[in-house]
Amino acid sequence: MADWFGKETPKLGFGLMRLPKKGIVIDVAQTAQMVDRFLGAGFTYFDTAHVYTGSEAAIKKALVDRHPRESYTLATKLYAPSAPTASVAKNQFQTSLKRTGAGYIDYYLLHSLMGSNYKKYDRLGLWDYVRQLKRDGLVRHVGFSFHGGPELLDKLLTRHPEAEFVQLQINYADWEDSSITSRANYEVARAHDRSIVVMEPVKGGRLANPPRDVARLLHEANPQASAASWAIRFAASLDGIITVLSGMSNLAQMDDNLSYMRDFRPLDAREREVIRQAQVLLGKSAAIACTACRYCCDGCPMQINIPEVFAAMNLKLANGRLGEAREAYAAAVGAPGAGSAADCIACGQCEAACPQHLPIIAHLAEAAEQLG
Repeated sequence: MADWFGKETPKLGFGLMRLPKKGIVIDVAQTAQMVDRFLGAGFTYFDTAHVYTGSEAAIKKALVDRHPRESYTLATKLYAPSAPTASVAKNQFQTSLKRTGAGYIDYYLLHSLMGSNYKKYDRLGLWDYVRQLKRDGLVRHVGFSFHGGPELLDKLLTRHPEAEFVQLQINYADWEDSSITSRANYEVARAHDRSIVVMEPVKGGRLANPPRDVARLLHEANPQASAASWAIRFAASLDGIITVLSGMSNLAQMDDNLSYMRDFRPLDAREREVIRQAQVLLGKSAAIACTACRYCCDGCPMQINIPEVFAAMNLKLANGRLGEAREAYAAAVGAPGAGSAADCIACGQCEAACPQHLPIIAHLAEAAEQLG
Protein backbone atom coordinates (compact mmCIF):
# COMPACT_ATOMS: atom_id res chain seq x y z
CA MET A 1 0.00 0.00 0.00
CA ALA A 2 1.17 3.53 -0.78
CA ASP A 3 2.10 5.95 1.98
CA TRP A 4 -0.40 8.50 3.21
CA PHE A 5 -0.60 11.24 5.82
CA GLY A 6 -1.14 9.56 9.20
CA LYS A 7 -0.15 6.05 8.09
CA GLU A 8 1.96 5.53 11.23
CA THR A 9 -0.82 6.60 13.62
CA PRO A 10 -2.11 3.64 15.66
CA LYS A 11 -5.35 2.51 14.11
CA LEU A 12 -7.63 2.80 17.15
CA GLY A 13 -8.80 6.27 18.19
CA PHE A 14 -10.73 7.16 21.35
CA GLY A 15 -13.98 8.91 20.40
CA LEU A 16 -15.12 11.09 23.31
CA MET A 17 -18.77 11.59 22.37
CA ARG A 18 -20.18 8.75 24.51
CA LEU A 19 -18.09 8.86 27.69
CA PRO A 20 -19.24 6.97 30.82
CA LYS A 21 -21.75 8.76 33.02
CA LYS A 22 -22.57 9.01 36.70
CA GLY A 23 -26.17 10.07 36.56
CA ILE A 24 -26.26 12.90 34.05
CA VAL A 25 -22.58 13.95 34.33
CA ILE A 26 -19.48 12.38 32.84
CA ASP A 27 -17.67 9.92 35.10
CA VAL A 28 -14.22 11.52 35.03
CA ALA A 29 -12.63 8.87 37.24
CA GLN A 30 -13.63 6.02 34.93
CA THR A 31 -12.71 8.12 31.90
CA ALA A 32 -9.23 8.63 33.40
CA GLN A 33 -8.82 4.87 33.82
CA MET A 34 -9.83 4.38 30.19
CA VAL A 35 -7.37 7.05 29.08
CA ASP A 36 -4.56 5.36 31.00
CA ARG A 37 -5.27 1.96 29.46
CA PHE A 38 -5.53 3.48 25.98
CA LEU A 39 -2.20 5.29 26.24
CA GLY A 40 -0.60 2.32 27.96
CA ALA A 41 -1.46 0.13 24.98
CA GLY A 42 0.34 2.53 22.62
CA PHE A 43 -2.63 4.50 21.23
CA THR A 44 -2.60 8.28 20.97
CA TYR A 45 -5.58 9.80 19.10
CA PHE A 46 -8.42 11.42 21.08
CA ASP A 47 -11.44 12.98 19.36
CA THR A 48 -13.90 15.42 20.90
CA ALA A 49 -15.95 18.44 19.74
CA HIS A 50 -17.18 21.79 21.00
CA VAL A 51 -20.76 20.47 20.90
CA TYR A 52 -20.10 17.23 22.82
CA THR A 53 -21.58 18.29 26.14
CA GLY A 54 -18.99 18.07 28.93
CA SER A 55 -16.49 16.15 26.80
CA GLU A 56 -13.78 18.79 26.38
CA ALA A 57 -13.79 19.66 30.09
CA ALA A 58 -13.71 15.98 31.04
CA ILE A 59 -10.76 15.21 28.82
CA LYS A 60 -8.82 18.07 30.38
CA LYS A 61 -9.14 16.36 33.75
CA ALA A 62 -8.74 12.79 32.52
CA LEU A 63 -5.97 13.35 29.95
CA VAL A 64 -4.45 16.81 29.57
CA ASP A 65 -3.84 17.47 33.28
CA ARG A 66 -2.39 13.99 33.82
CA HIS A 67 -0.18 13.15 30.84
CA PRO A 68 2.64 14.88 28.93
CA ARG A 69 1.38 16.88 25.96
CA GLU A 70 3.64 15.03 23.53
CA SER A 71 2.16 11.66 24.54
CA TYR A 72 -1.17 12.16 22.74
CA THR A 73 -2.88 13.96 19.88
CA LEU A 74 -6.20 15.76 20.34
CA ALA A 75 -8.88 16.49 17.76
CA THR A 76 -11.82 18.83 18.28
CA LYS A 77 -14.32 20.54 16.01
CA LEU A 78 -16.13 23.78 15.09
CA TYR A 79 -19.86 23.47 14.38
CA ALA A 80 -21.23 26.37 12.32
CA PRO A 81 -24.97 25.47 12.37
CA SER A 82 -25.18 26.33 16.07
CA ALA A 83 -23.54 29.76 15.60
CA PRO A 84 -25.64 32.79 14.60
CA THR A 85 -22.63 34.91 13.59
CA ALA A 86 -19.05 34.51 12.41
CA SER A 87 -17.66 35.81 15.71
CA VAL A 88 -19.69 33.30 17.71
CA ALA A 89 -18.52 30.50 15.43
CA LYS A 90 -14.88 31.50 15.65
CA ASN A 91 -15.09 31.81 19.42
CA GLN A 92 -15.76 28.07 19.57
CA PHE A 93 -12.05 27.48 19.01
CA GLN A 94 -11.00 29.68 21.94
CA THR A 95 -13.61 27.98 24.11
CA SER A 96 -12.31 24.55 23.11
CA LEU A 97 -8.72 25.63 23.81
CA LYS A 98 -9.73 26.88 27.26
CA ARG A 99 -11.87 23.85 28.10
CA THR A 100 -9.19 21.34 27.11
CA GLY A 101 -6.17 23.29 28.34
CA ALA A 102 -4.21 21.57 25.58
CA GLY A 103 -2.30 24.66 24.39
CA TYR A 104 -2.86 23.72 20.76
CA ILE A 105 -5.08 21.32 18.81
CA ASP A 106 -3.47 18.59 16.74
CA TYR A 107 -6.44 17.96 14.42
CA TYR A 108 -9.04 20.71 14.00
CA LEU A 109 -12.16 19.91 12.01
CA LEU A 110 -15.04 21.85 10.56
CA HIS A 111 -17.84 19.71 11.90
CA SER A 112 -20.55 17.66 10.17
CA LEU A 113 -20.59 19.26 6.71
CA MET A 114 -23.51 18.19 4.52
CA GLY A 115 -25.74 19.59 1.83
CA SER A 116 -27.92 21.56 4.23
CA ASN A 117 -25.11 23.48 5.98
CA TYR A 118 -21.82 23.52 4.04
CA LYS A 119 -22.44 26.97 2.55
CA LYS A 120 -22.59 28.49 6.02
CA TYR A 121 -18.95 27.55 6.61
CA ASP A 122 -18.06 29.60 3.52
CA ARG A 123 -20.41 32.43 4.42
CA LEU A 124 -18.88 32.83 7.89
CA GLY A 125 -15.31 32.68 6.56
CA LEU A 126 -14.45 29.59 8.57
CA TRP A 127 -12.16 27.97 6.00
CA ASP A 128 -10.00 31.10 6.08
CA TYR A 129 -10.20 31.11 9.86
CA VAL A 130 -8.86 27.57 10.32
CA ARG A 131 -6.06 28.28 7.83
CA GLN A 132 -5.07 31.25 10.00
CA LEU A 133 -5.16 29.12 13.15
CA LYS A 134 -2.72 26.74 11.50
CA ARG A 135 -0.42 29.59 10.42
CA ASP A 136 -0.49 30.85 14.03
CA GLY A 137 0.57 27.44 15.33
CA LEU A 138 -2.63 26.89 17.31
CA VAL A 139 -3.70 24.04 15.03
CA ARG A 140 -1.39 21.40 13.56
CA HIS A 141 -3.69 19.81 10.95
CA VAL A 142 -6.96 20.97 9.34
CA GLY A 143 -9.79 18.77 8.12
CA PHE A 144 -13.55 18.34 8.21
CA SER A 145 -16.11 15.73 9.15
CA PHE A 146 -18.68 14.92 6.50
CA HIS A 147 -22.22 13.54 6.24
CA GLY A 148 -23.12 14.21 2.61
CA GLY A 149 -22.77 12.43 -0.72
CA PRO A 150 -19.80 11.85 -3.02
CA GLU A 151 -20.58 14.74 -5.38
CA LEU A 152 -20.47 17.27 -2.55
CA LEU A 153 -17.36 15.65 -1.07
CA ASP A 154 -15.60 15.91 -4.43
CA LYS A 155 -16.56 19.58 -4.64
CA LEU A 156 -15.28 20.37 -1.14
CA LEU A 157 -11.99 18.53 -1.58
CA THR A 158 -11.43 20.27 -4.91
CA ARG A 159 -12.15 23.71 -3.49
CA HIS A 160 -10.23 23.21 -0.25
CA PRO A 161 -6.80 21.67 -0.74
CA GLU A 162 -5.97 22.92 2.76
CA ALA A 163 -8.06 20.04 4.15
CA GLU A 164 -5.39 17.46 4.94
CA PHE A 165 -7.87 14.79 5.96
CA VAL A 166 -11.58 14.07 6.10
CA GLN A 167 -13.59 12.26 8.76
CA LEU A 168 -16.10 9.85 7.22
CA GLN A 169 -18.75 7.46 8.45
CA ILE A 170 -17.46 4.06 7.37
CA ASN A 171 -18.74 0.68 8.49
CA TYR A 172 -19.64 -2.52 6.74
CA ALA A 173 -23.39 -1.94 7.18
CA ASP A 174 -23.23 1.43 5.39
CA TRP A 175 -20.64 0.46 2.78
CA GLU A 176 -23.18 0.33 -0.07
CA ASP A 177 -26.00 2.25 1.65
CA SER A 178 -27.60 4.69 -0.79
CA SER A 179 -28.02 7.46 1.80
CA ILE A 180 -24.72 7.16 3.71
CA THR A 181 -22.63 6.20 0.63
CA SER A 182 -19.66 5.02 2.69
CA ARG A 183 -17.86 3.31 -0.18
CA ALA A 184 -18.41 6.13 -2.67
CA ASN A 185 -17.24 8.77 -0.17
CA TYR A 186 -14.20 6.69 0.73
CA GLU A 187 -13.26 6.36 -2.93
CA VAL A 188 -13.65 10.10 -3.54
CA ALA A 189 -11.39 10.93 -0.60
CA ARG A 190 -8.72 8.51 -1.75
CA ALA A 191 -8.96 9.77 -5.35
CA HIS A 192 -8.04 13.18 -3.90
CA ASP A 193 -5.18 11.57 -1.93
CA ARG A 194 -6.79 12.60 1.34
CA SER A 195 -6.32 10.56 4.47
CA ILE A 196 -9.39 9.45 6.41
CA VAL A 197 -10.41 9.31 10.05
CA VAL A 198 -13.24 6.81 10.44
CA MET A 199 -16.26 7.64 12.59
CA GLU A 200 -19.21 5.39 13.47
CA PRO A 201 -17.37 2.13 12.70
CA VAL A 202 -19.90 0.26 14.83
CA LYS A 203 -22.79 2.51 13.76
CA GLY A 204 -23.56 3.98 17.17
CA GLY A 205 -23.25 0.57 18.79
CA ARG A 206 -25.62 -1.25 16.43
CA LEU A 207 -22.83 -3.43 15.01
CA ALA A 208 -21.65 -4.28 18.53
CA ASN A 209 -25.07 -5.84 19.09
CA PRO A 210 -26.26 -6.71 15.58
CA PRO A 211 -29.46 -8.55 14.58
CA ARG A 212 -29.53 -12.18 15.67
CA ASP A 213 -28.74 -13.69 12.29
CA VAL A 214 -25.67 -11.47 11.89
CA ALA A 215 -24.52 -12.16 15.44
CA ARG A 216 -24.84 -15.89 14.79
CA LEU A 217 -22.80 -15.64 11.58
CA LEU A 218 -19.98 -13.75 13.26
CA HIS A 219 -19.92 -16.04 16.28
CA GLU A 220 -19.74 -19.16 14.12
CA ALA A 221 -16.86 -17.64 12.15
CA ASN A 222 -14.90 -16.81 15.32
CA PRO A 223 -16.43 -17.59 18.73
CA GLN A 224 -13.68 -15.63 20.53
CA ALA A 225 -14.20 -12.36 18.59
CA SER A 226 -16.70 -9.72 19.67
CA ALA A 227 -19.15 -8.38 17.12
CA ALA A 228 -17.57 -4.94 17.54
CA SER A 229 -14.15 -6.31 16.60
CA TRP A 230 -15.39 -7.33 13.16
CA ALA A 231 -16.70 -3.81 12.51
CA ILE A 232 -13.63 -1.93 13.73
CA ARG A 233 -11.18 -4.23 11.94
CA PHE A 234 -13.20 -3.86 8.70
CA ALA A 235 -12.67 -0.09 8.78
CA ALA A 236 -9.05 -0.26 9.97
CA SER A 237 -8.16 -2.68 7.15
CA LEU A 238 -8.82 -0.04 4.47
CA ASP A 239 -6.03 1.86 2.74
CA GLY A 240 -5.55 5.53 3.68
CA ILE A 241 -6.91 5.35 7.23
CA ILE A 242 -5.35 7.56 9.91
CA THR A 243 -7.33 5.94 12.72
CA VAL A 244 -10.72 4.40 13.52
CA LEU A 245 -12.68 6.16 16.26
CA SER A 246 -14.46 4.00 18.80
CA GLY A 247 -16.88 5.84 21.10
CA MET A 248 -16.13 3.75 24.17
CA SER A 249 -18.43 4.21 27.18
CA ASN A 250 -16.89 1.93 29.81
CA LEU A 251 -13.78 -0.01 30.72
CA ALA A 252 -15.15 -3.26 29.31
CA GLN A 253 -15.50 -1.71 25.85
CA MET A 254 -12.00 -0.27 26.13
CA ASP A 255 -10.53 -3.63 27.11
CA ASP A 256 -12.32 -5.40 24.26
CA ASN A 257 -11.06 -2.91 21.68
CA LEU A 258 -7.51 -3.07 22.99
CA SER A 259 -7.54 -6.87 22.92
CA TYR A 260 -7.65 -7.00 19.12
CA MET A 261 -6.30 -3.58 18.10
CA ARG A 262 -3.12 -3.62 20.20
CA ASP A 263 -1.63 -6.03 17.65
CA PHE A 264 -3.91 -5.09 14.77
CA ARG A 265 -4.20 -7.56 11.91
CA PRO A 266 -6.17 -6.60 8.77
CA LEU A 267 -9.04 -8.84 7.72
CA ASP A 268 -7.96 -11.82 5.66
CA ALA A 269 -9.82 -13.23 2.64
CA ARG A 270 -11.96 -15.60 4.72
CA GLU A 271 -12.94 -12.81 7.13
CA ARG A 272 -13.79 -10.46 4.28
CA GLU A 273 -16.18 -13.11 2.97
CA VAL A 274 -17.85 -13.31 6.39
CA ILE A 275 -18.33 -9.52 6.30
CA ARG A 276 -19.84 -9.81 2.82
CA GLN A 277 -22.35 -12.35 4.14
CA ALA A 278 -23.15 -10.05 7.08
CA GLN A 279 -23.80 -7.20 4.65
CA VAL A 280 -26.28 -9.38 2.77
CA LEU A 281 -28.09 -10.23 6.01
CA LEU A 282 -28.17 -6.60 7.13
CA GLY A 283 -29.77 -5.67 3.83
CA LYS A 284 -32.76 -7.63 5.03
CA SER A 285 -32.91 -5.92 8.44
CA ALA A 286 -35.76 -3.51 9.15
CA ALA A 287 -33.89 -1.82 12.02
CA ILE A 288 -33.79 1.99 12.14
CA ALA A 289 -30.24 3.11 11.35
CA CYS A 290 -29.98 5.60 14.22
CA THR A 291 -26.52 6.12 15.73
CA ALA A 292 -27.78 8.08 18.79
CA CYS A 293 -25.73 11.18 17.97
CA ARG A 294 -28.65 13.25 19.38
CA TYR A 295 -28.31 16.10 16.87
CA CYS A 296 -32.05 15.66 16.28
CA CYS A 297 -32.90 16.37 19.91
CA ASP A 298 -31.49 19.86 20.42
CA GLY A 299 -34.20 21.73 18.50
CA CYS A 300 -37.17 19.41 19.02
CA PRO A 301 -40.04 21.62 20.22
CA MET A 302 -41.79 18.62 21.77
CA GLN A 303 -38.70 17.36 23.65
CA ILE A 304 -38.97 13.87 22.18
CA ASN A 305 -36.04 11.61 23.06
CA ILE A 306 -35.79 10.38 19.49
CA PRO A 307 -32.73 8.08 19.84
CA GLU A 308 -34.27 6.28 22.82
CA VAL A 309 -37.57 5.88 20.99
CA PHE A 310 -35.73 4.38 18.02
CA ALA A 311 -33.66 2.11 20.29
CA ALA A 312 -36.95 0.78 21.66
CA MET A 313 -38.30 0.26 18.15
CA ASN A 314 -35.16 -1.65 17.17
CA LEU A 315 -35.74 -4.15 19.97
CA LYS A 316 -38.82 -5.13 18.01
CA LEU A 317 -37.64 -4.54 14.44
CA ALA A 318 -34.21 -6.18 14.68
CA ASN A 319 -34.77 -8.78 17.37
CA GLY A 320 -38.53 -9.37 17.64
CA ARG A 321 -38.63 -8.45 21.35
CA LEU A 322 -41.99 -6.63 21.47
CA GLY A 323 -42.46 -6.76 25.24
CA GLU A 324 -39.01 -5.31 25.91
CA ALA A 325 -39.58 -2.74 23.17
CA ARG A 326 -42.75 -1.46 24.84
CA GLU A 327 -41.01 -1.27 28.22
CA ALA A 328 -38.09 0.64 26.72
CA TYR A 329 -40.45 3.01 24.92
CA ALA A 330 -42.39 3.69 28.10
CA ALA A 331 -39.15 4.55 29.87
CA ALA A 332 -38.03 6.84 27.05
CA VAL A 333 -41.23 8.87 26.92
CA GLY A 334 -41.83 8.71 30.67
CA ALA A 335 -38.75 10.70 31.62
CA PRO A 336 -39.45 14.15 33.14
CA GLY A 337 -40.26 16.65 30.39
CA ALA A 338 -40.02 14.10 27.59
CA GLY A 339 -42.56 14.05 24.79
CA SER A 340 -43.99 10.91 23.25
CA ALA A 341 -43.64 9.84 19.63
CA ALA A 342 -47.29 10.78 19.15
CA ASP A 343 -46.46 14.39 20.13
CA CYS A 344 -44.42 14.93 16.95
CA ILE A 345 -45.70 17.98 15.02
CA ALA A 346 -43.69 17.12 11.88
CA CYS A 347 -41.76 20.40 11.93
CA GLY A 348 -38.82 18.69 10.22
CA GLN A 349 -35.93 20.21 12.17
CA CYS A 350 -34.79 16.75 13.24
CA GLU A 351 -34.59 15.47 9.68
CA ALA A 352 -32.56 18.52 8.60
CA ALA A 353 -30.05 17.82 11.40
CA CYS A 354 -29.82 14.03 11.01
CA PRO A 355 -26.40 12.86 9.69
CA GLN A 356 -28.01 9.54 8.72
CA HIS A 357 -30.71 11.28 6.63
CA LEU A 358 -33.42 9.21 8.31
CA PRO A 359 -37.18 9.74 7.75
CA ILE A 360 -37.54 10.54 11.44
CA ILE A 361 -41.12 11.80 11.26
CA ALA A 362 -42.32 8.58 9.65
CA HIS A 363 -40.38 6.44 12.13
CA LEU A 364 -41.89 8.36 15.06
CA ALA A 365 -45.38 7.79 13.66
CA GLU A 366 -44.59 4.07 13.40
CA ALA A 367 -43.34 4.02 17.00
CA ALA A 368 -46.44 5.79 18.25
CA GLU A 369 -48.65 3.25 16.51
CA GLN A 370 -46.76 0.12 17.54
CA LEU A 371 -45.40 0.98 20.99
CA GLY A 372 -47.54 3.81 22.29
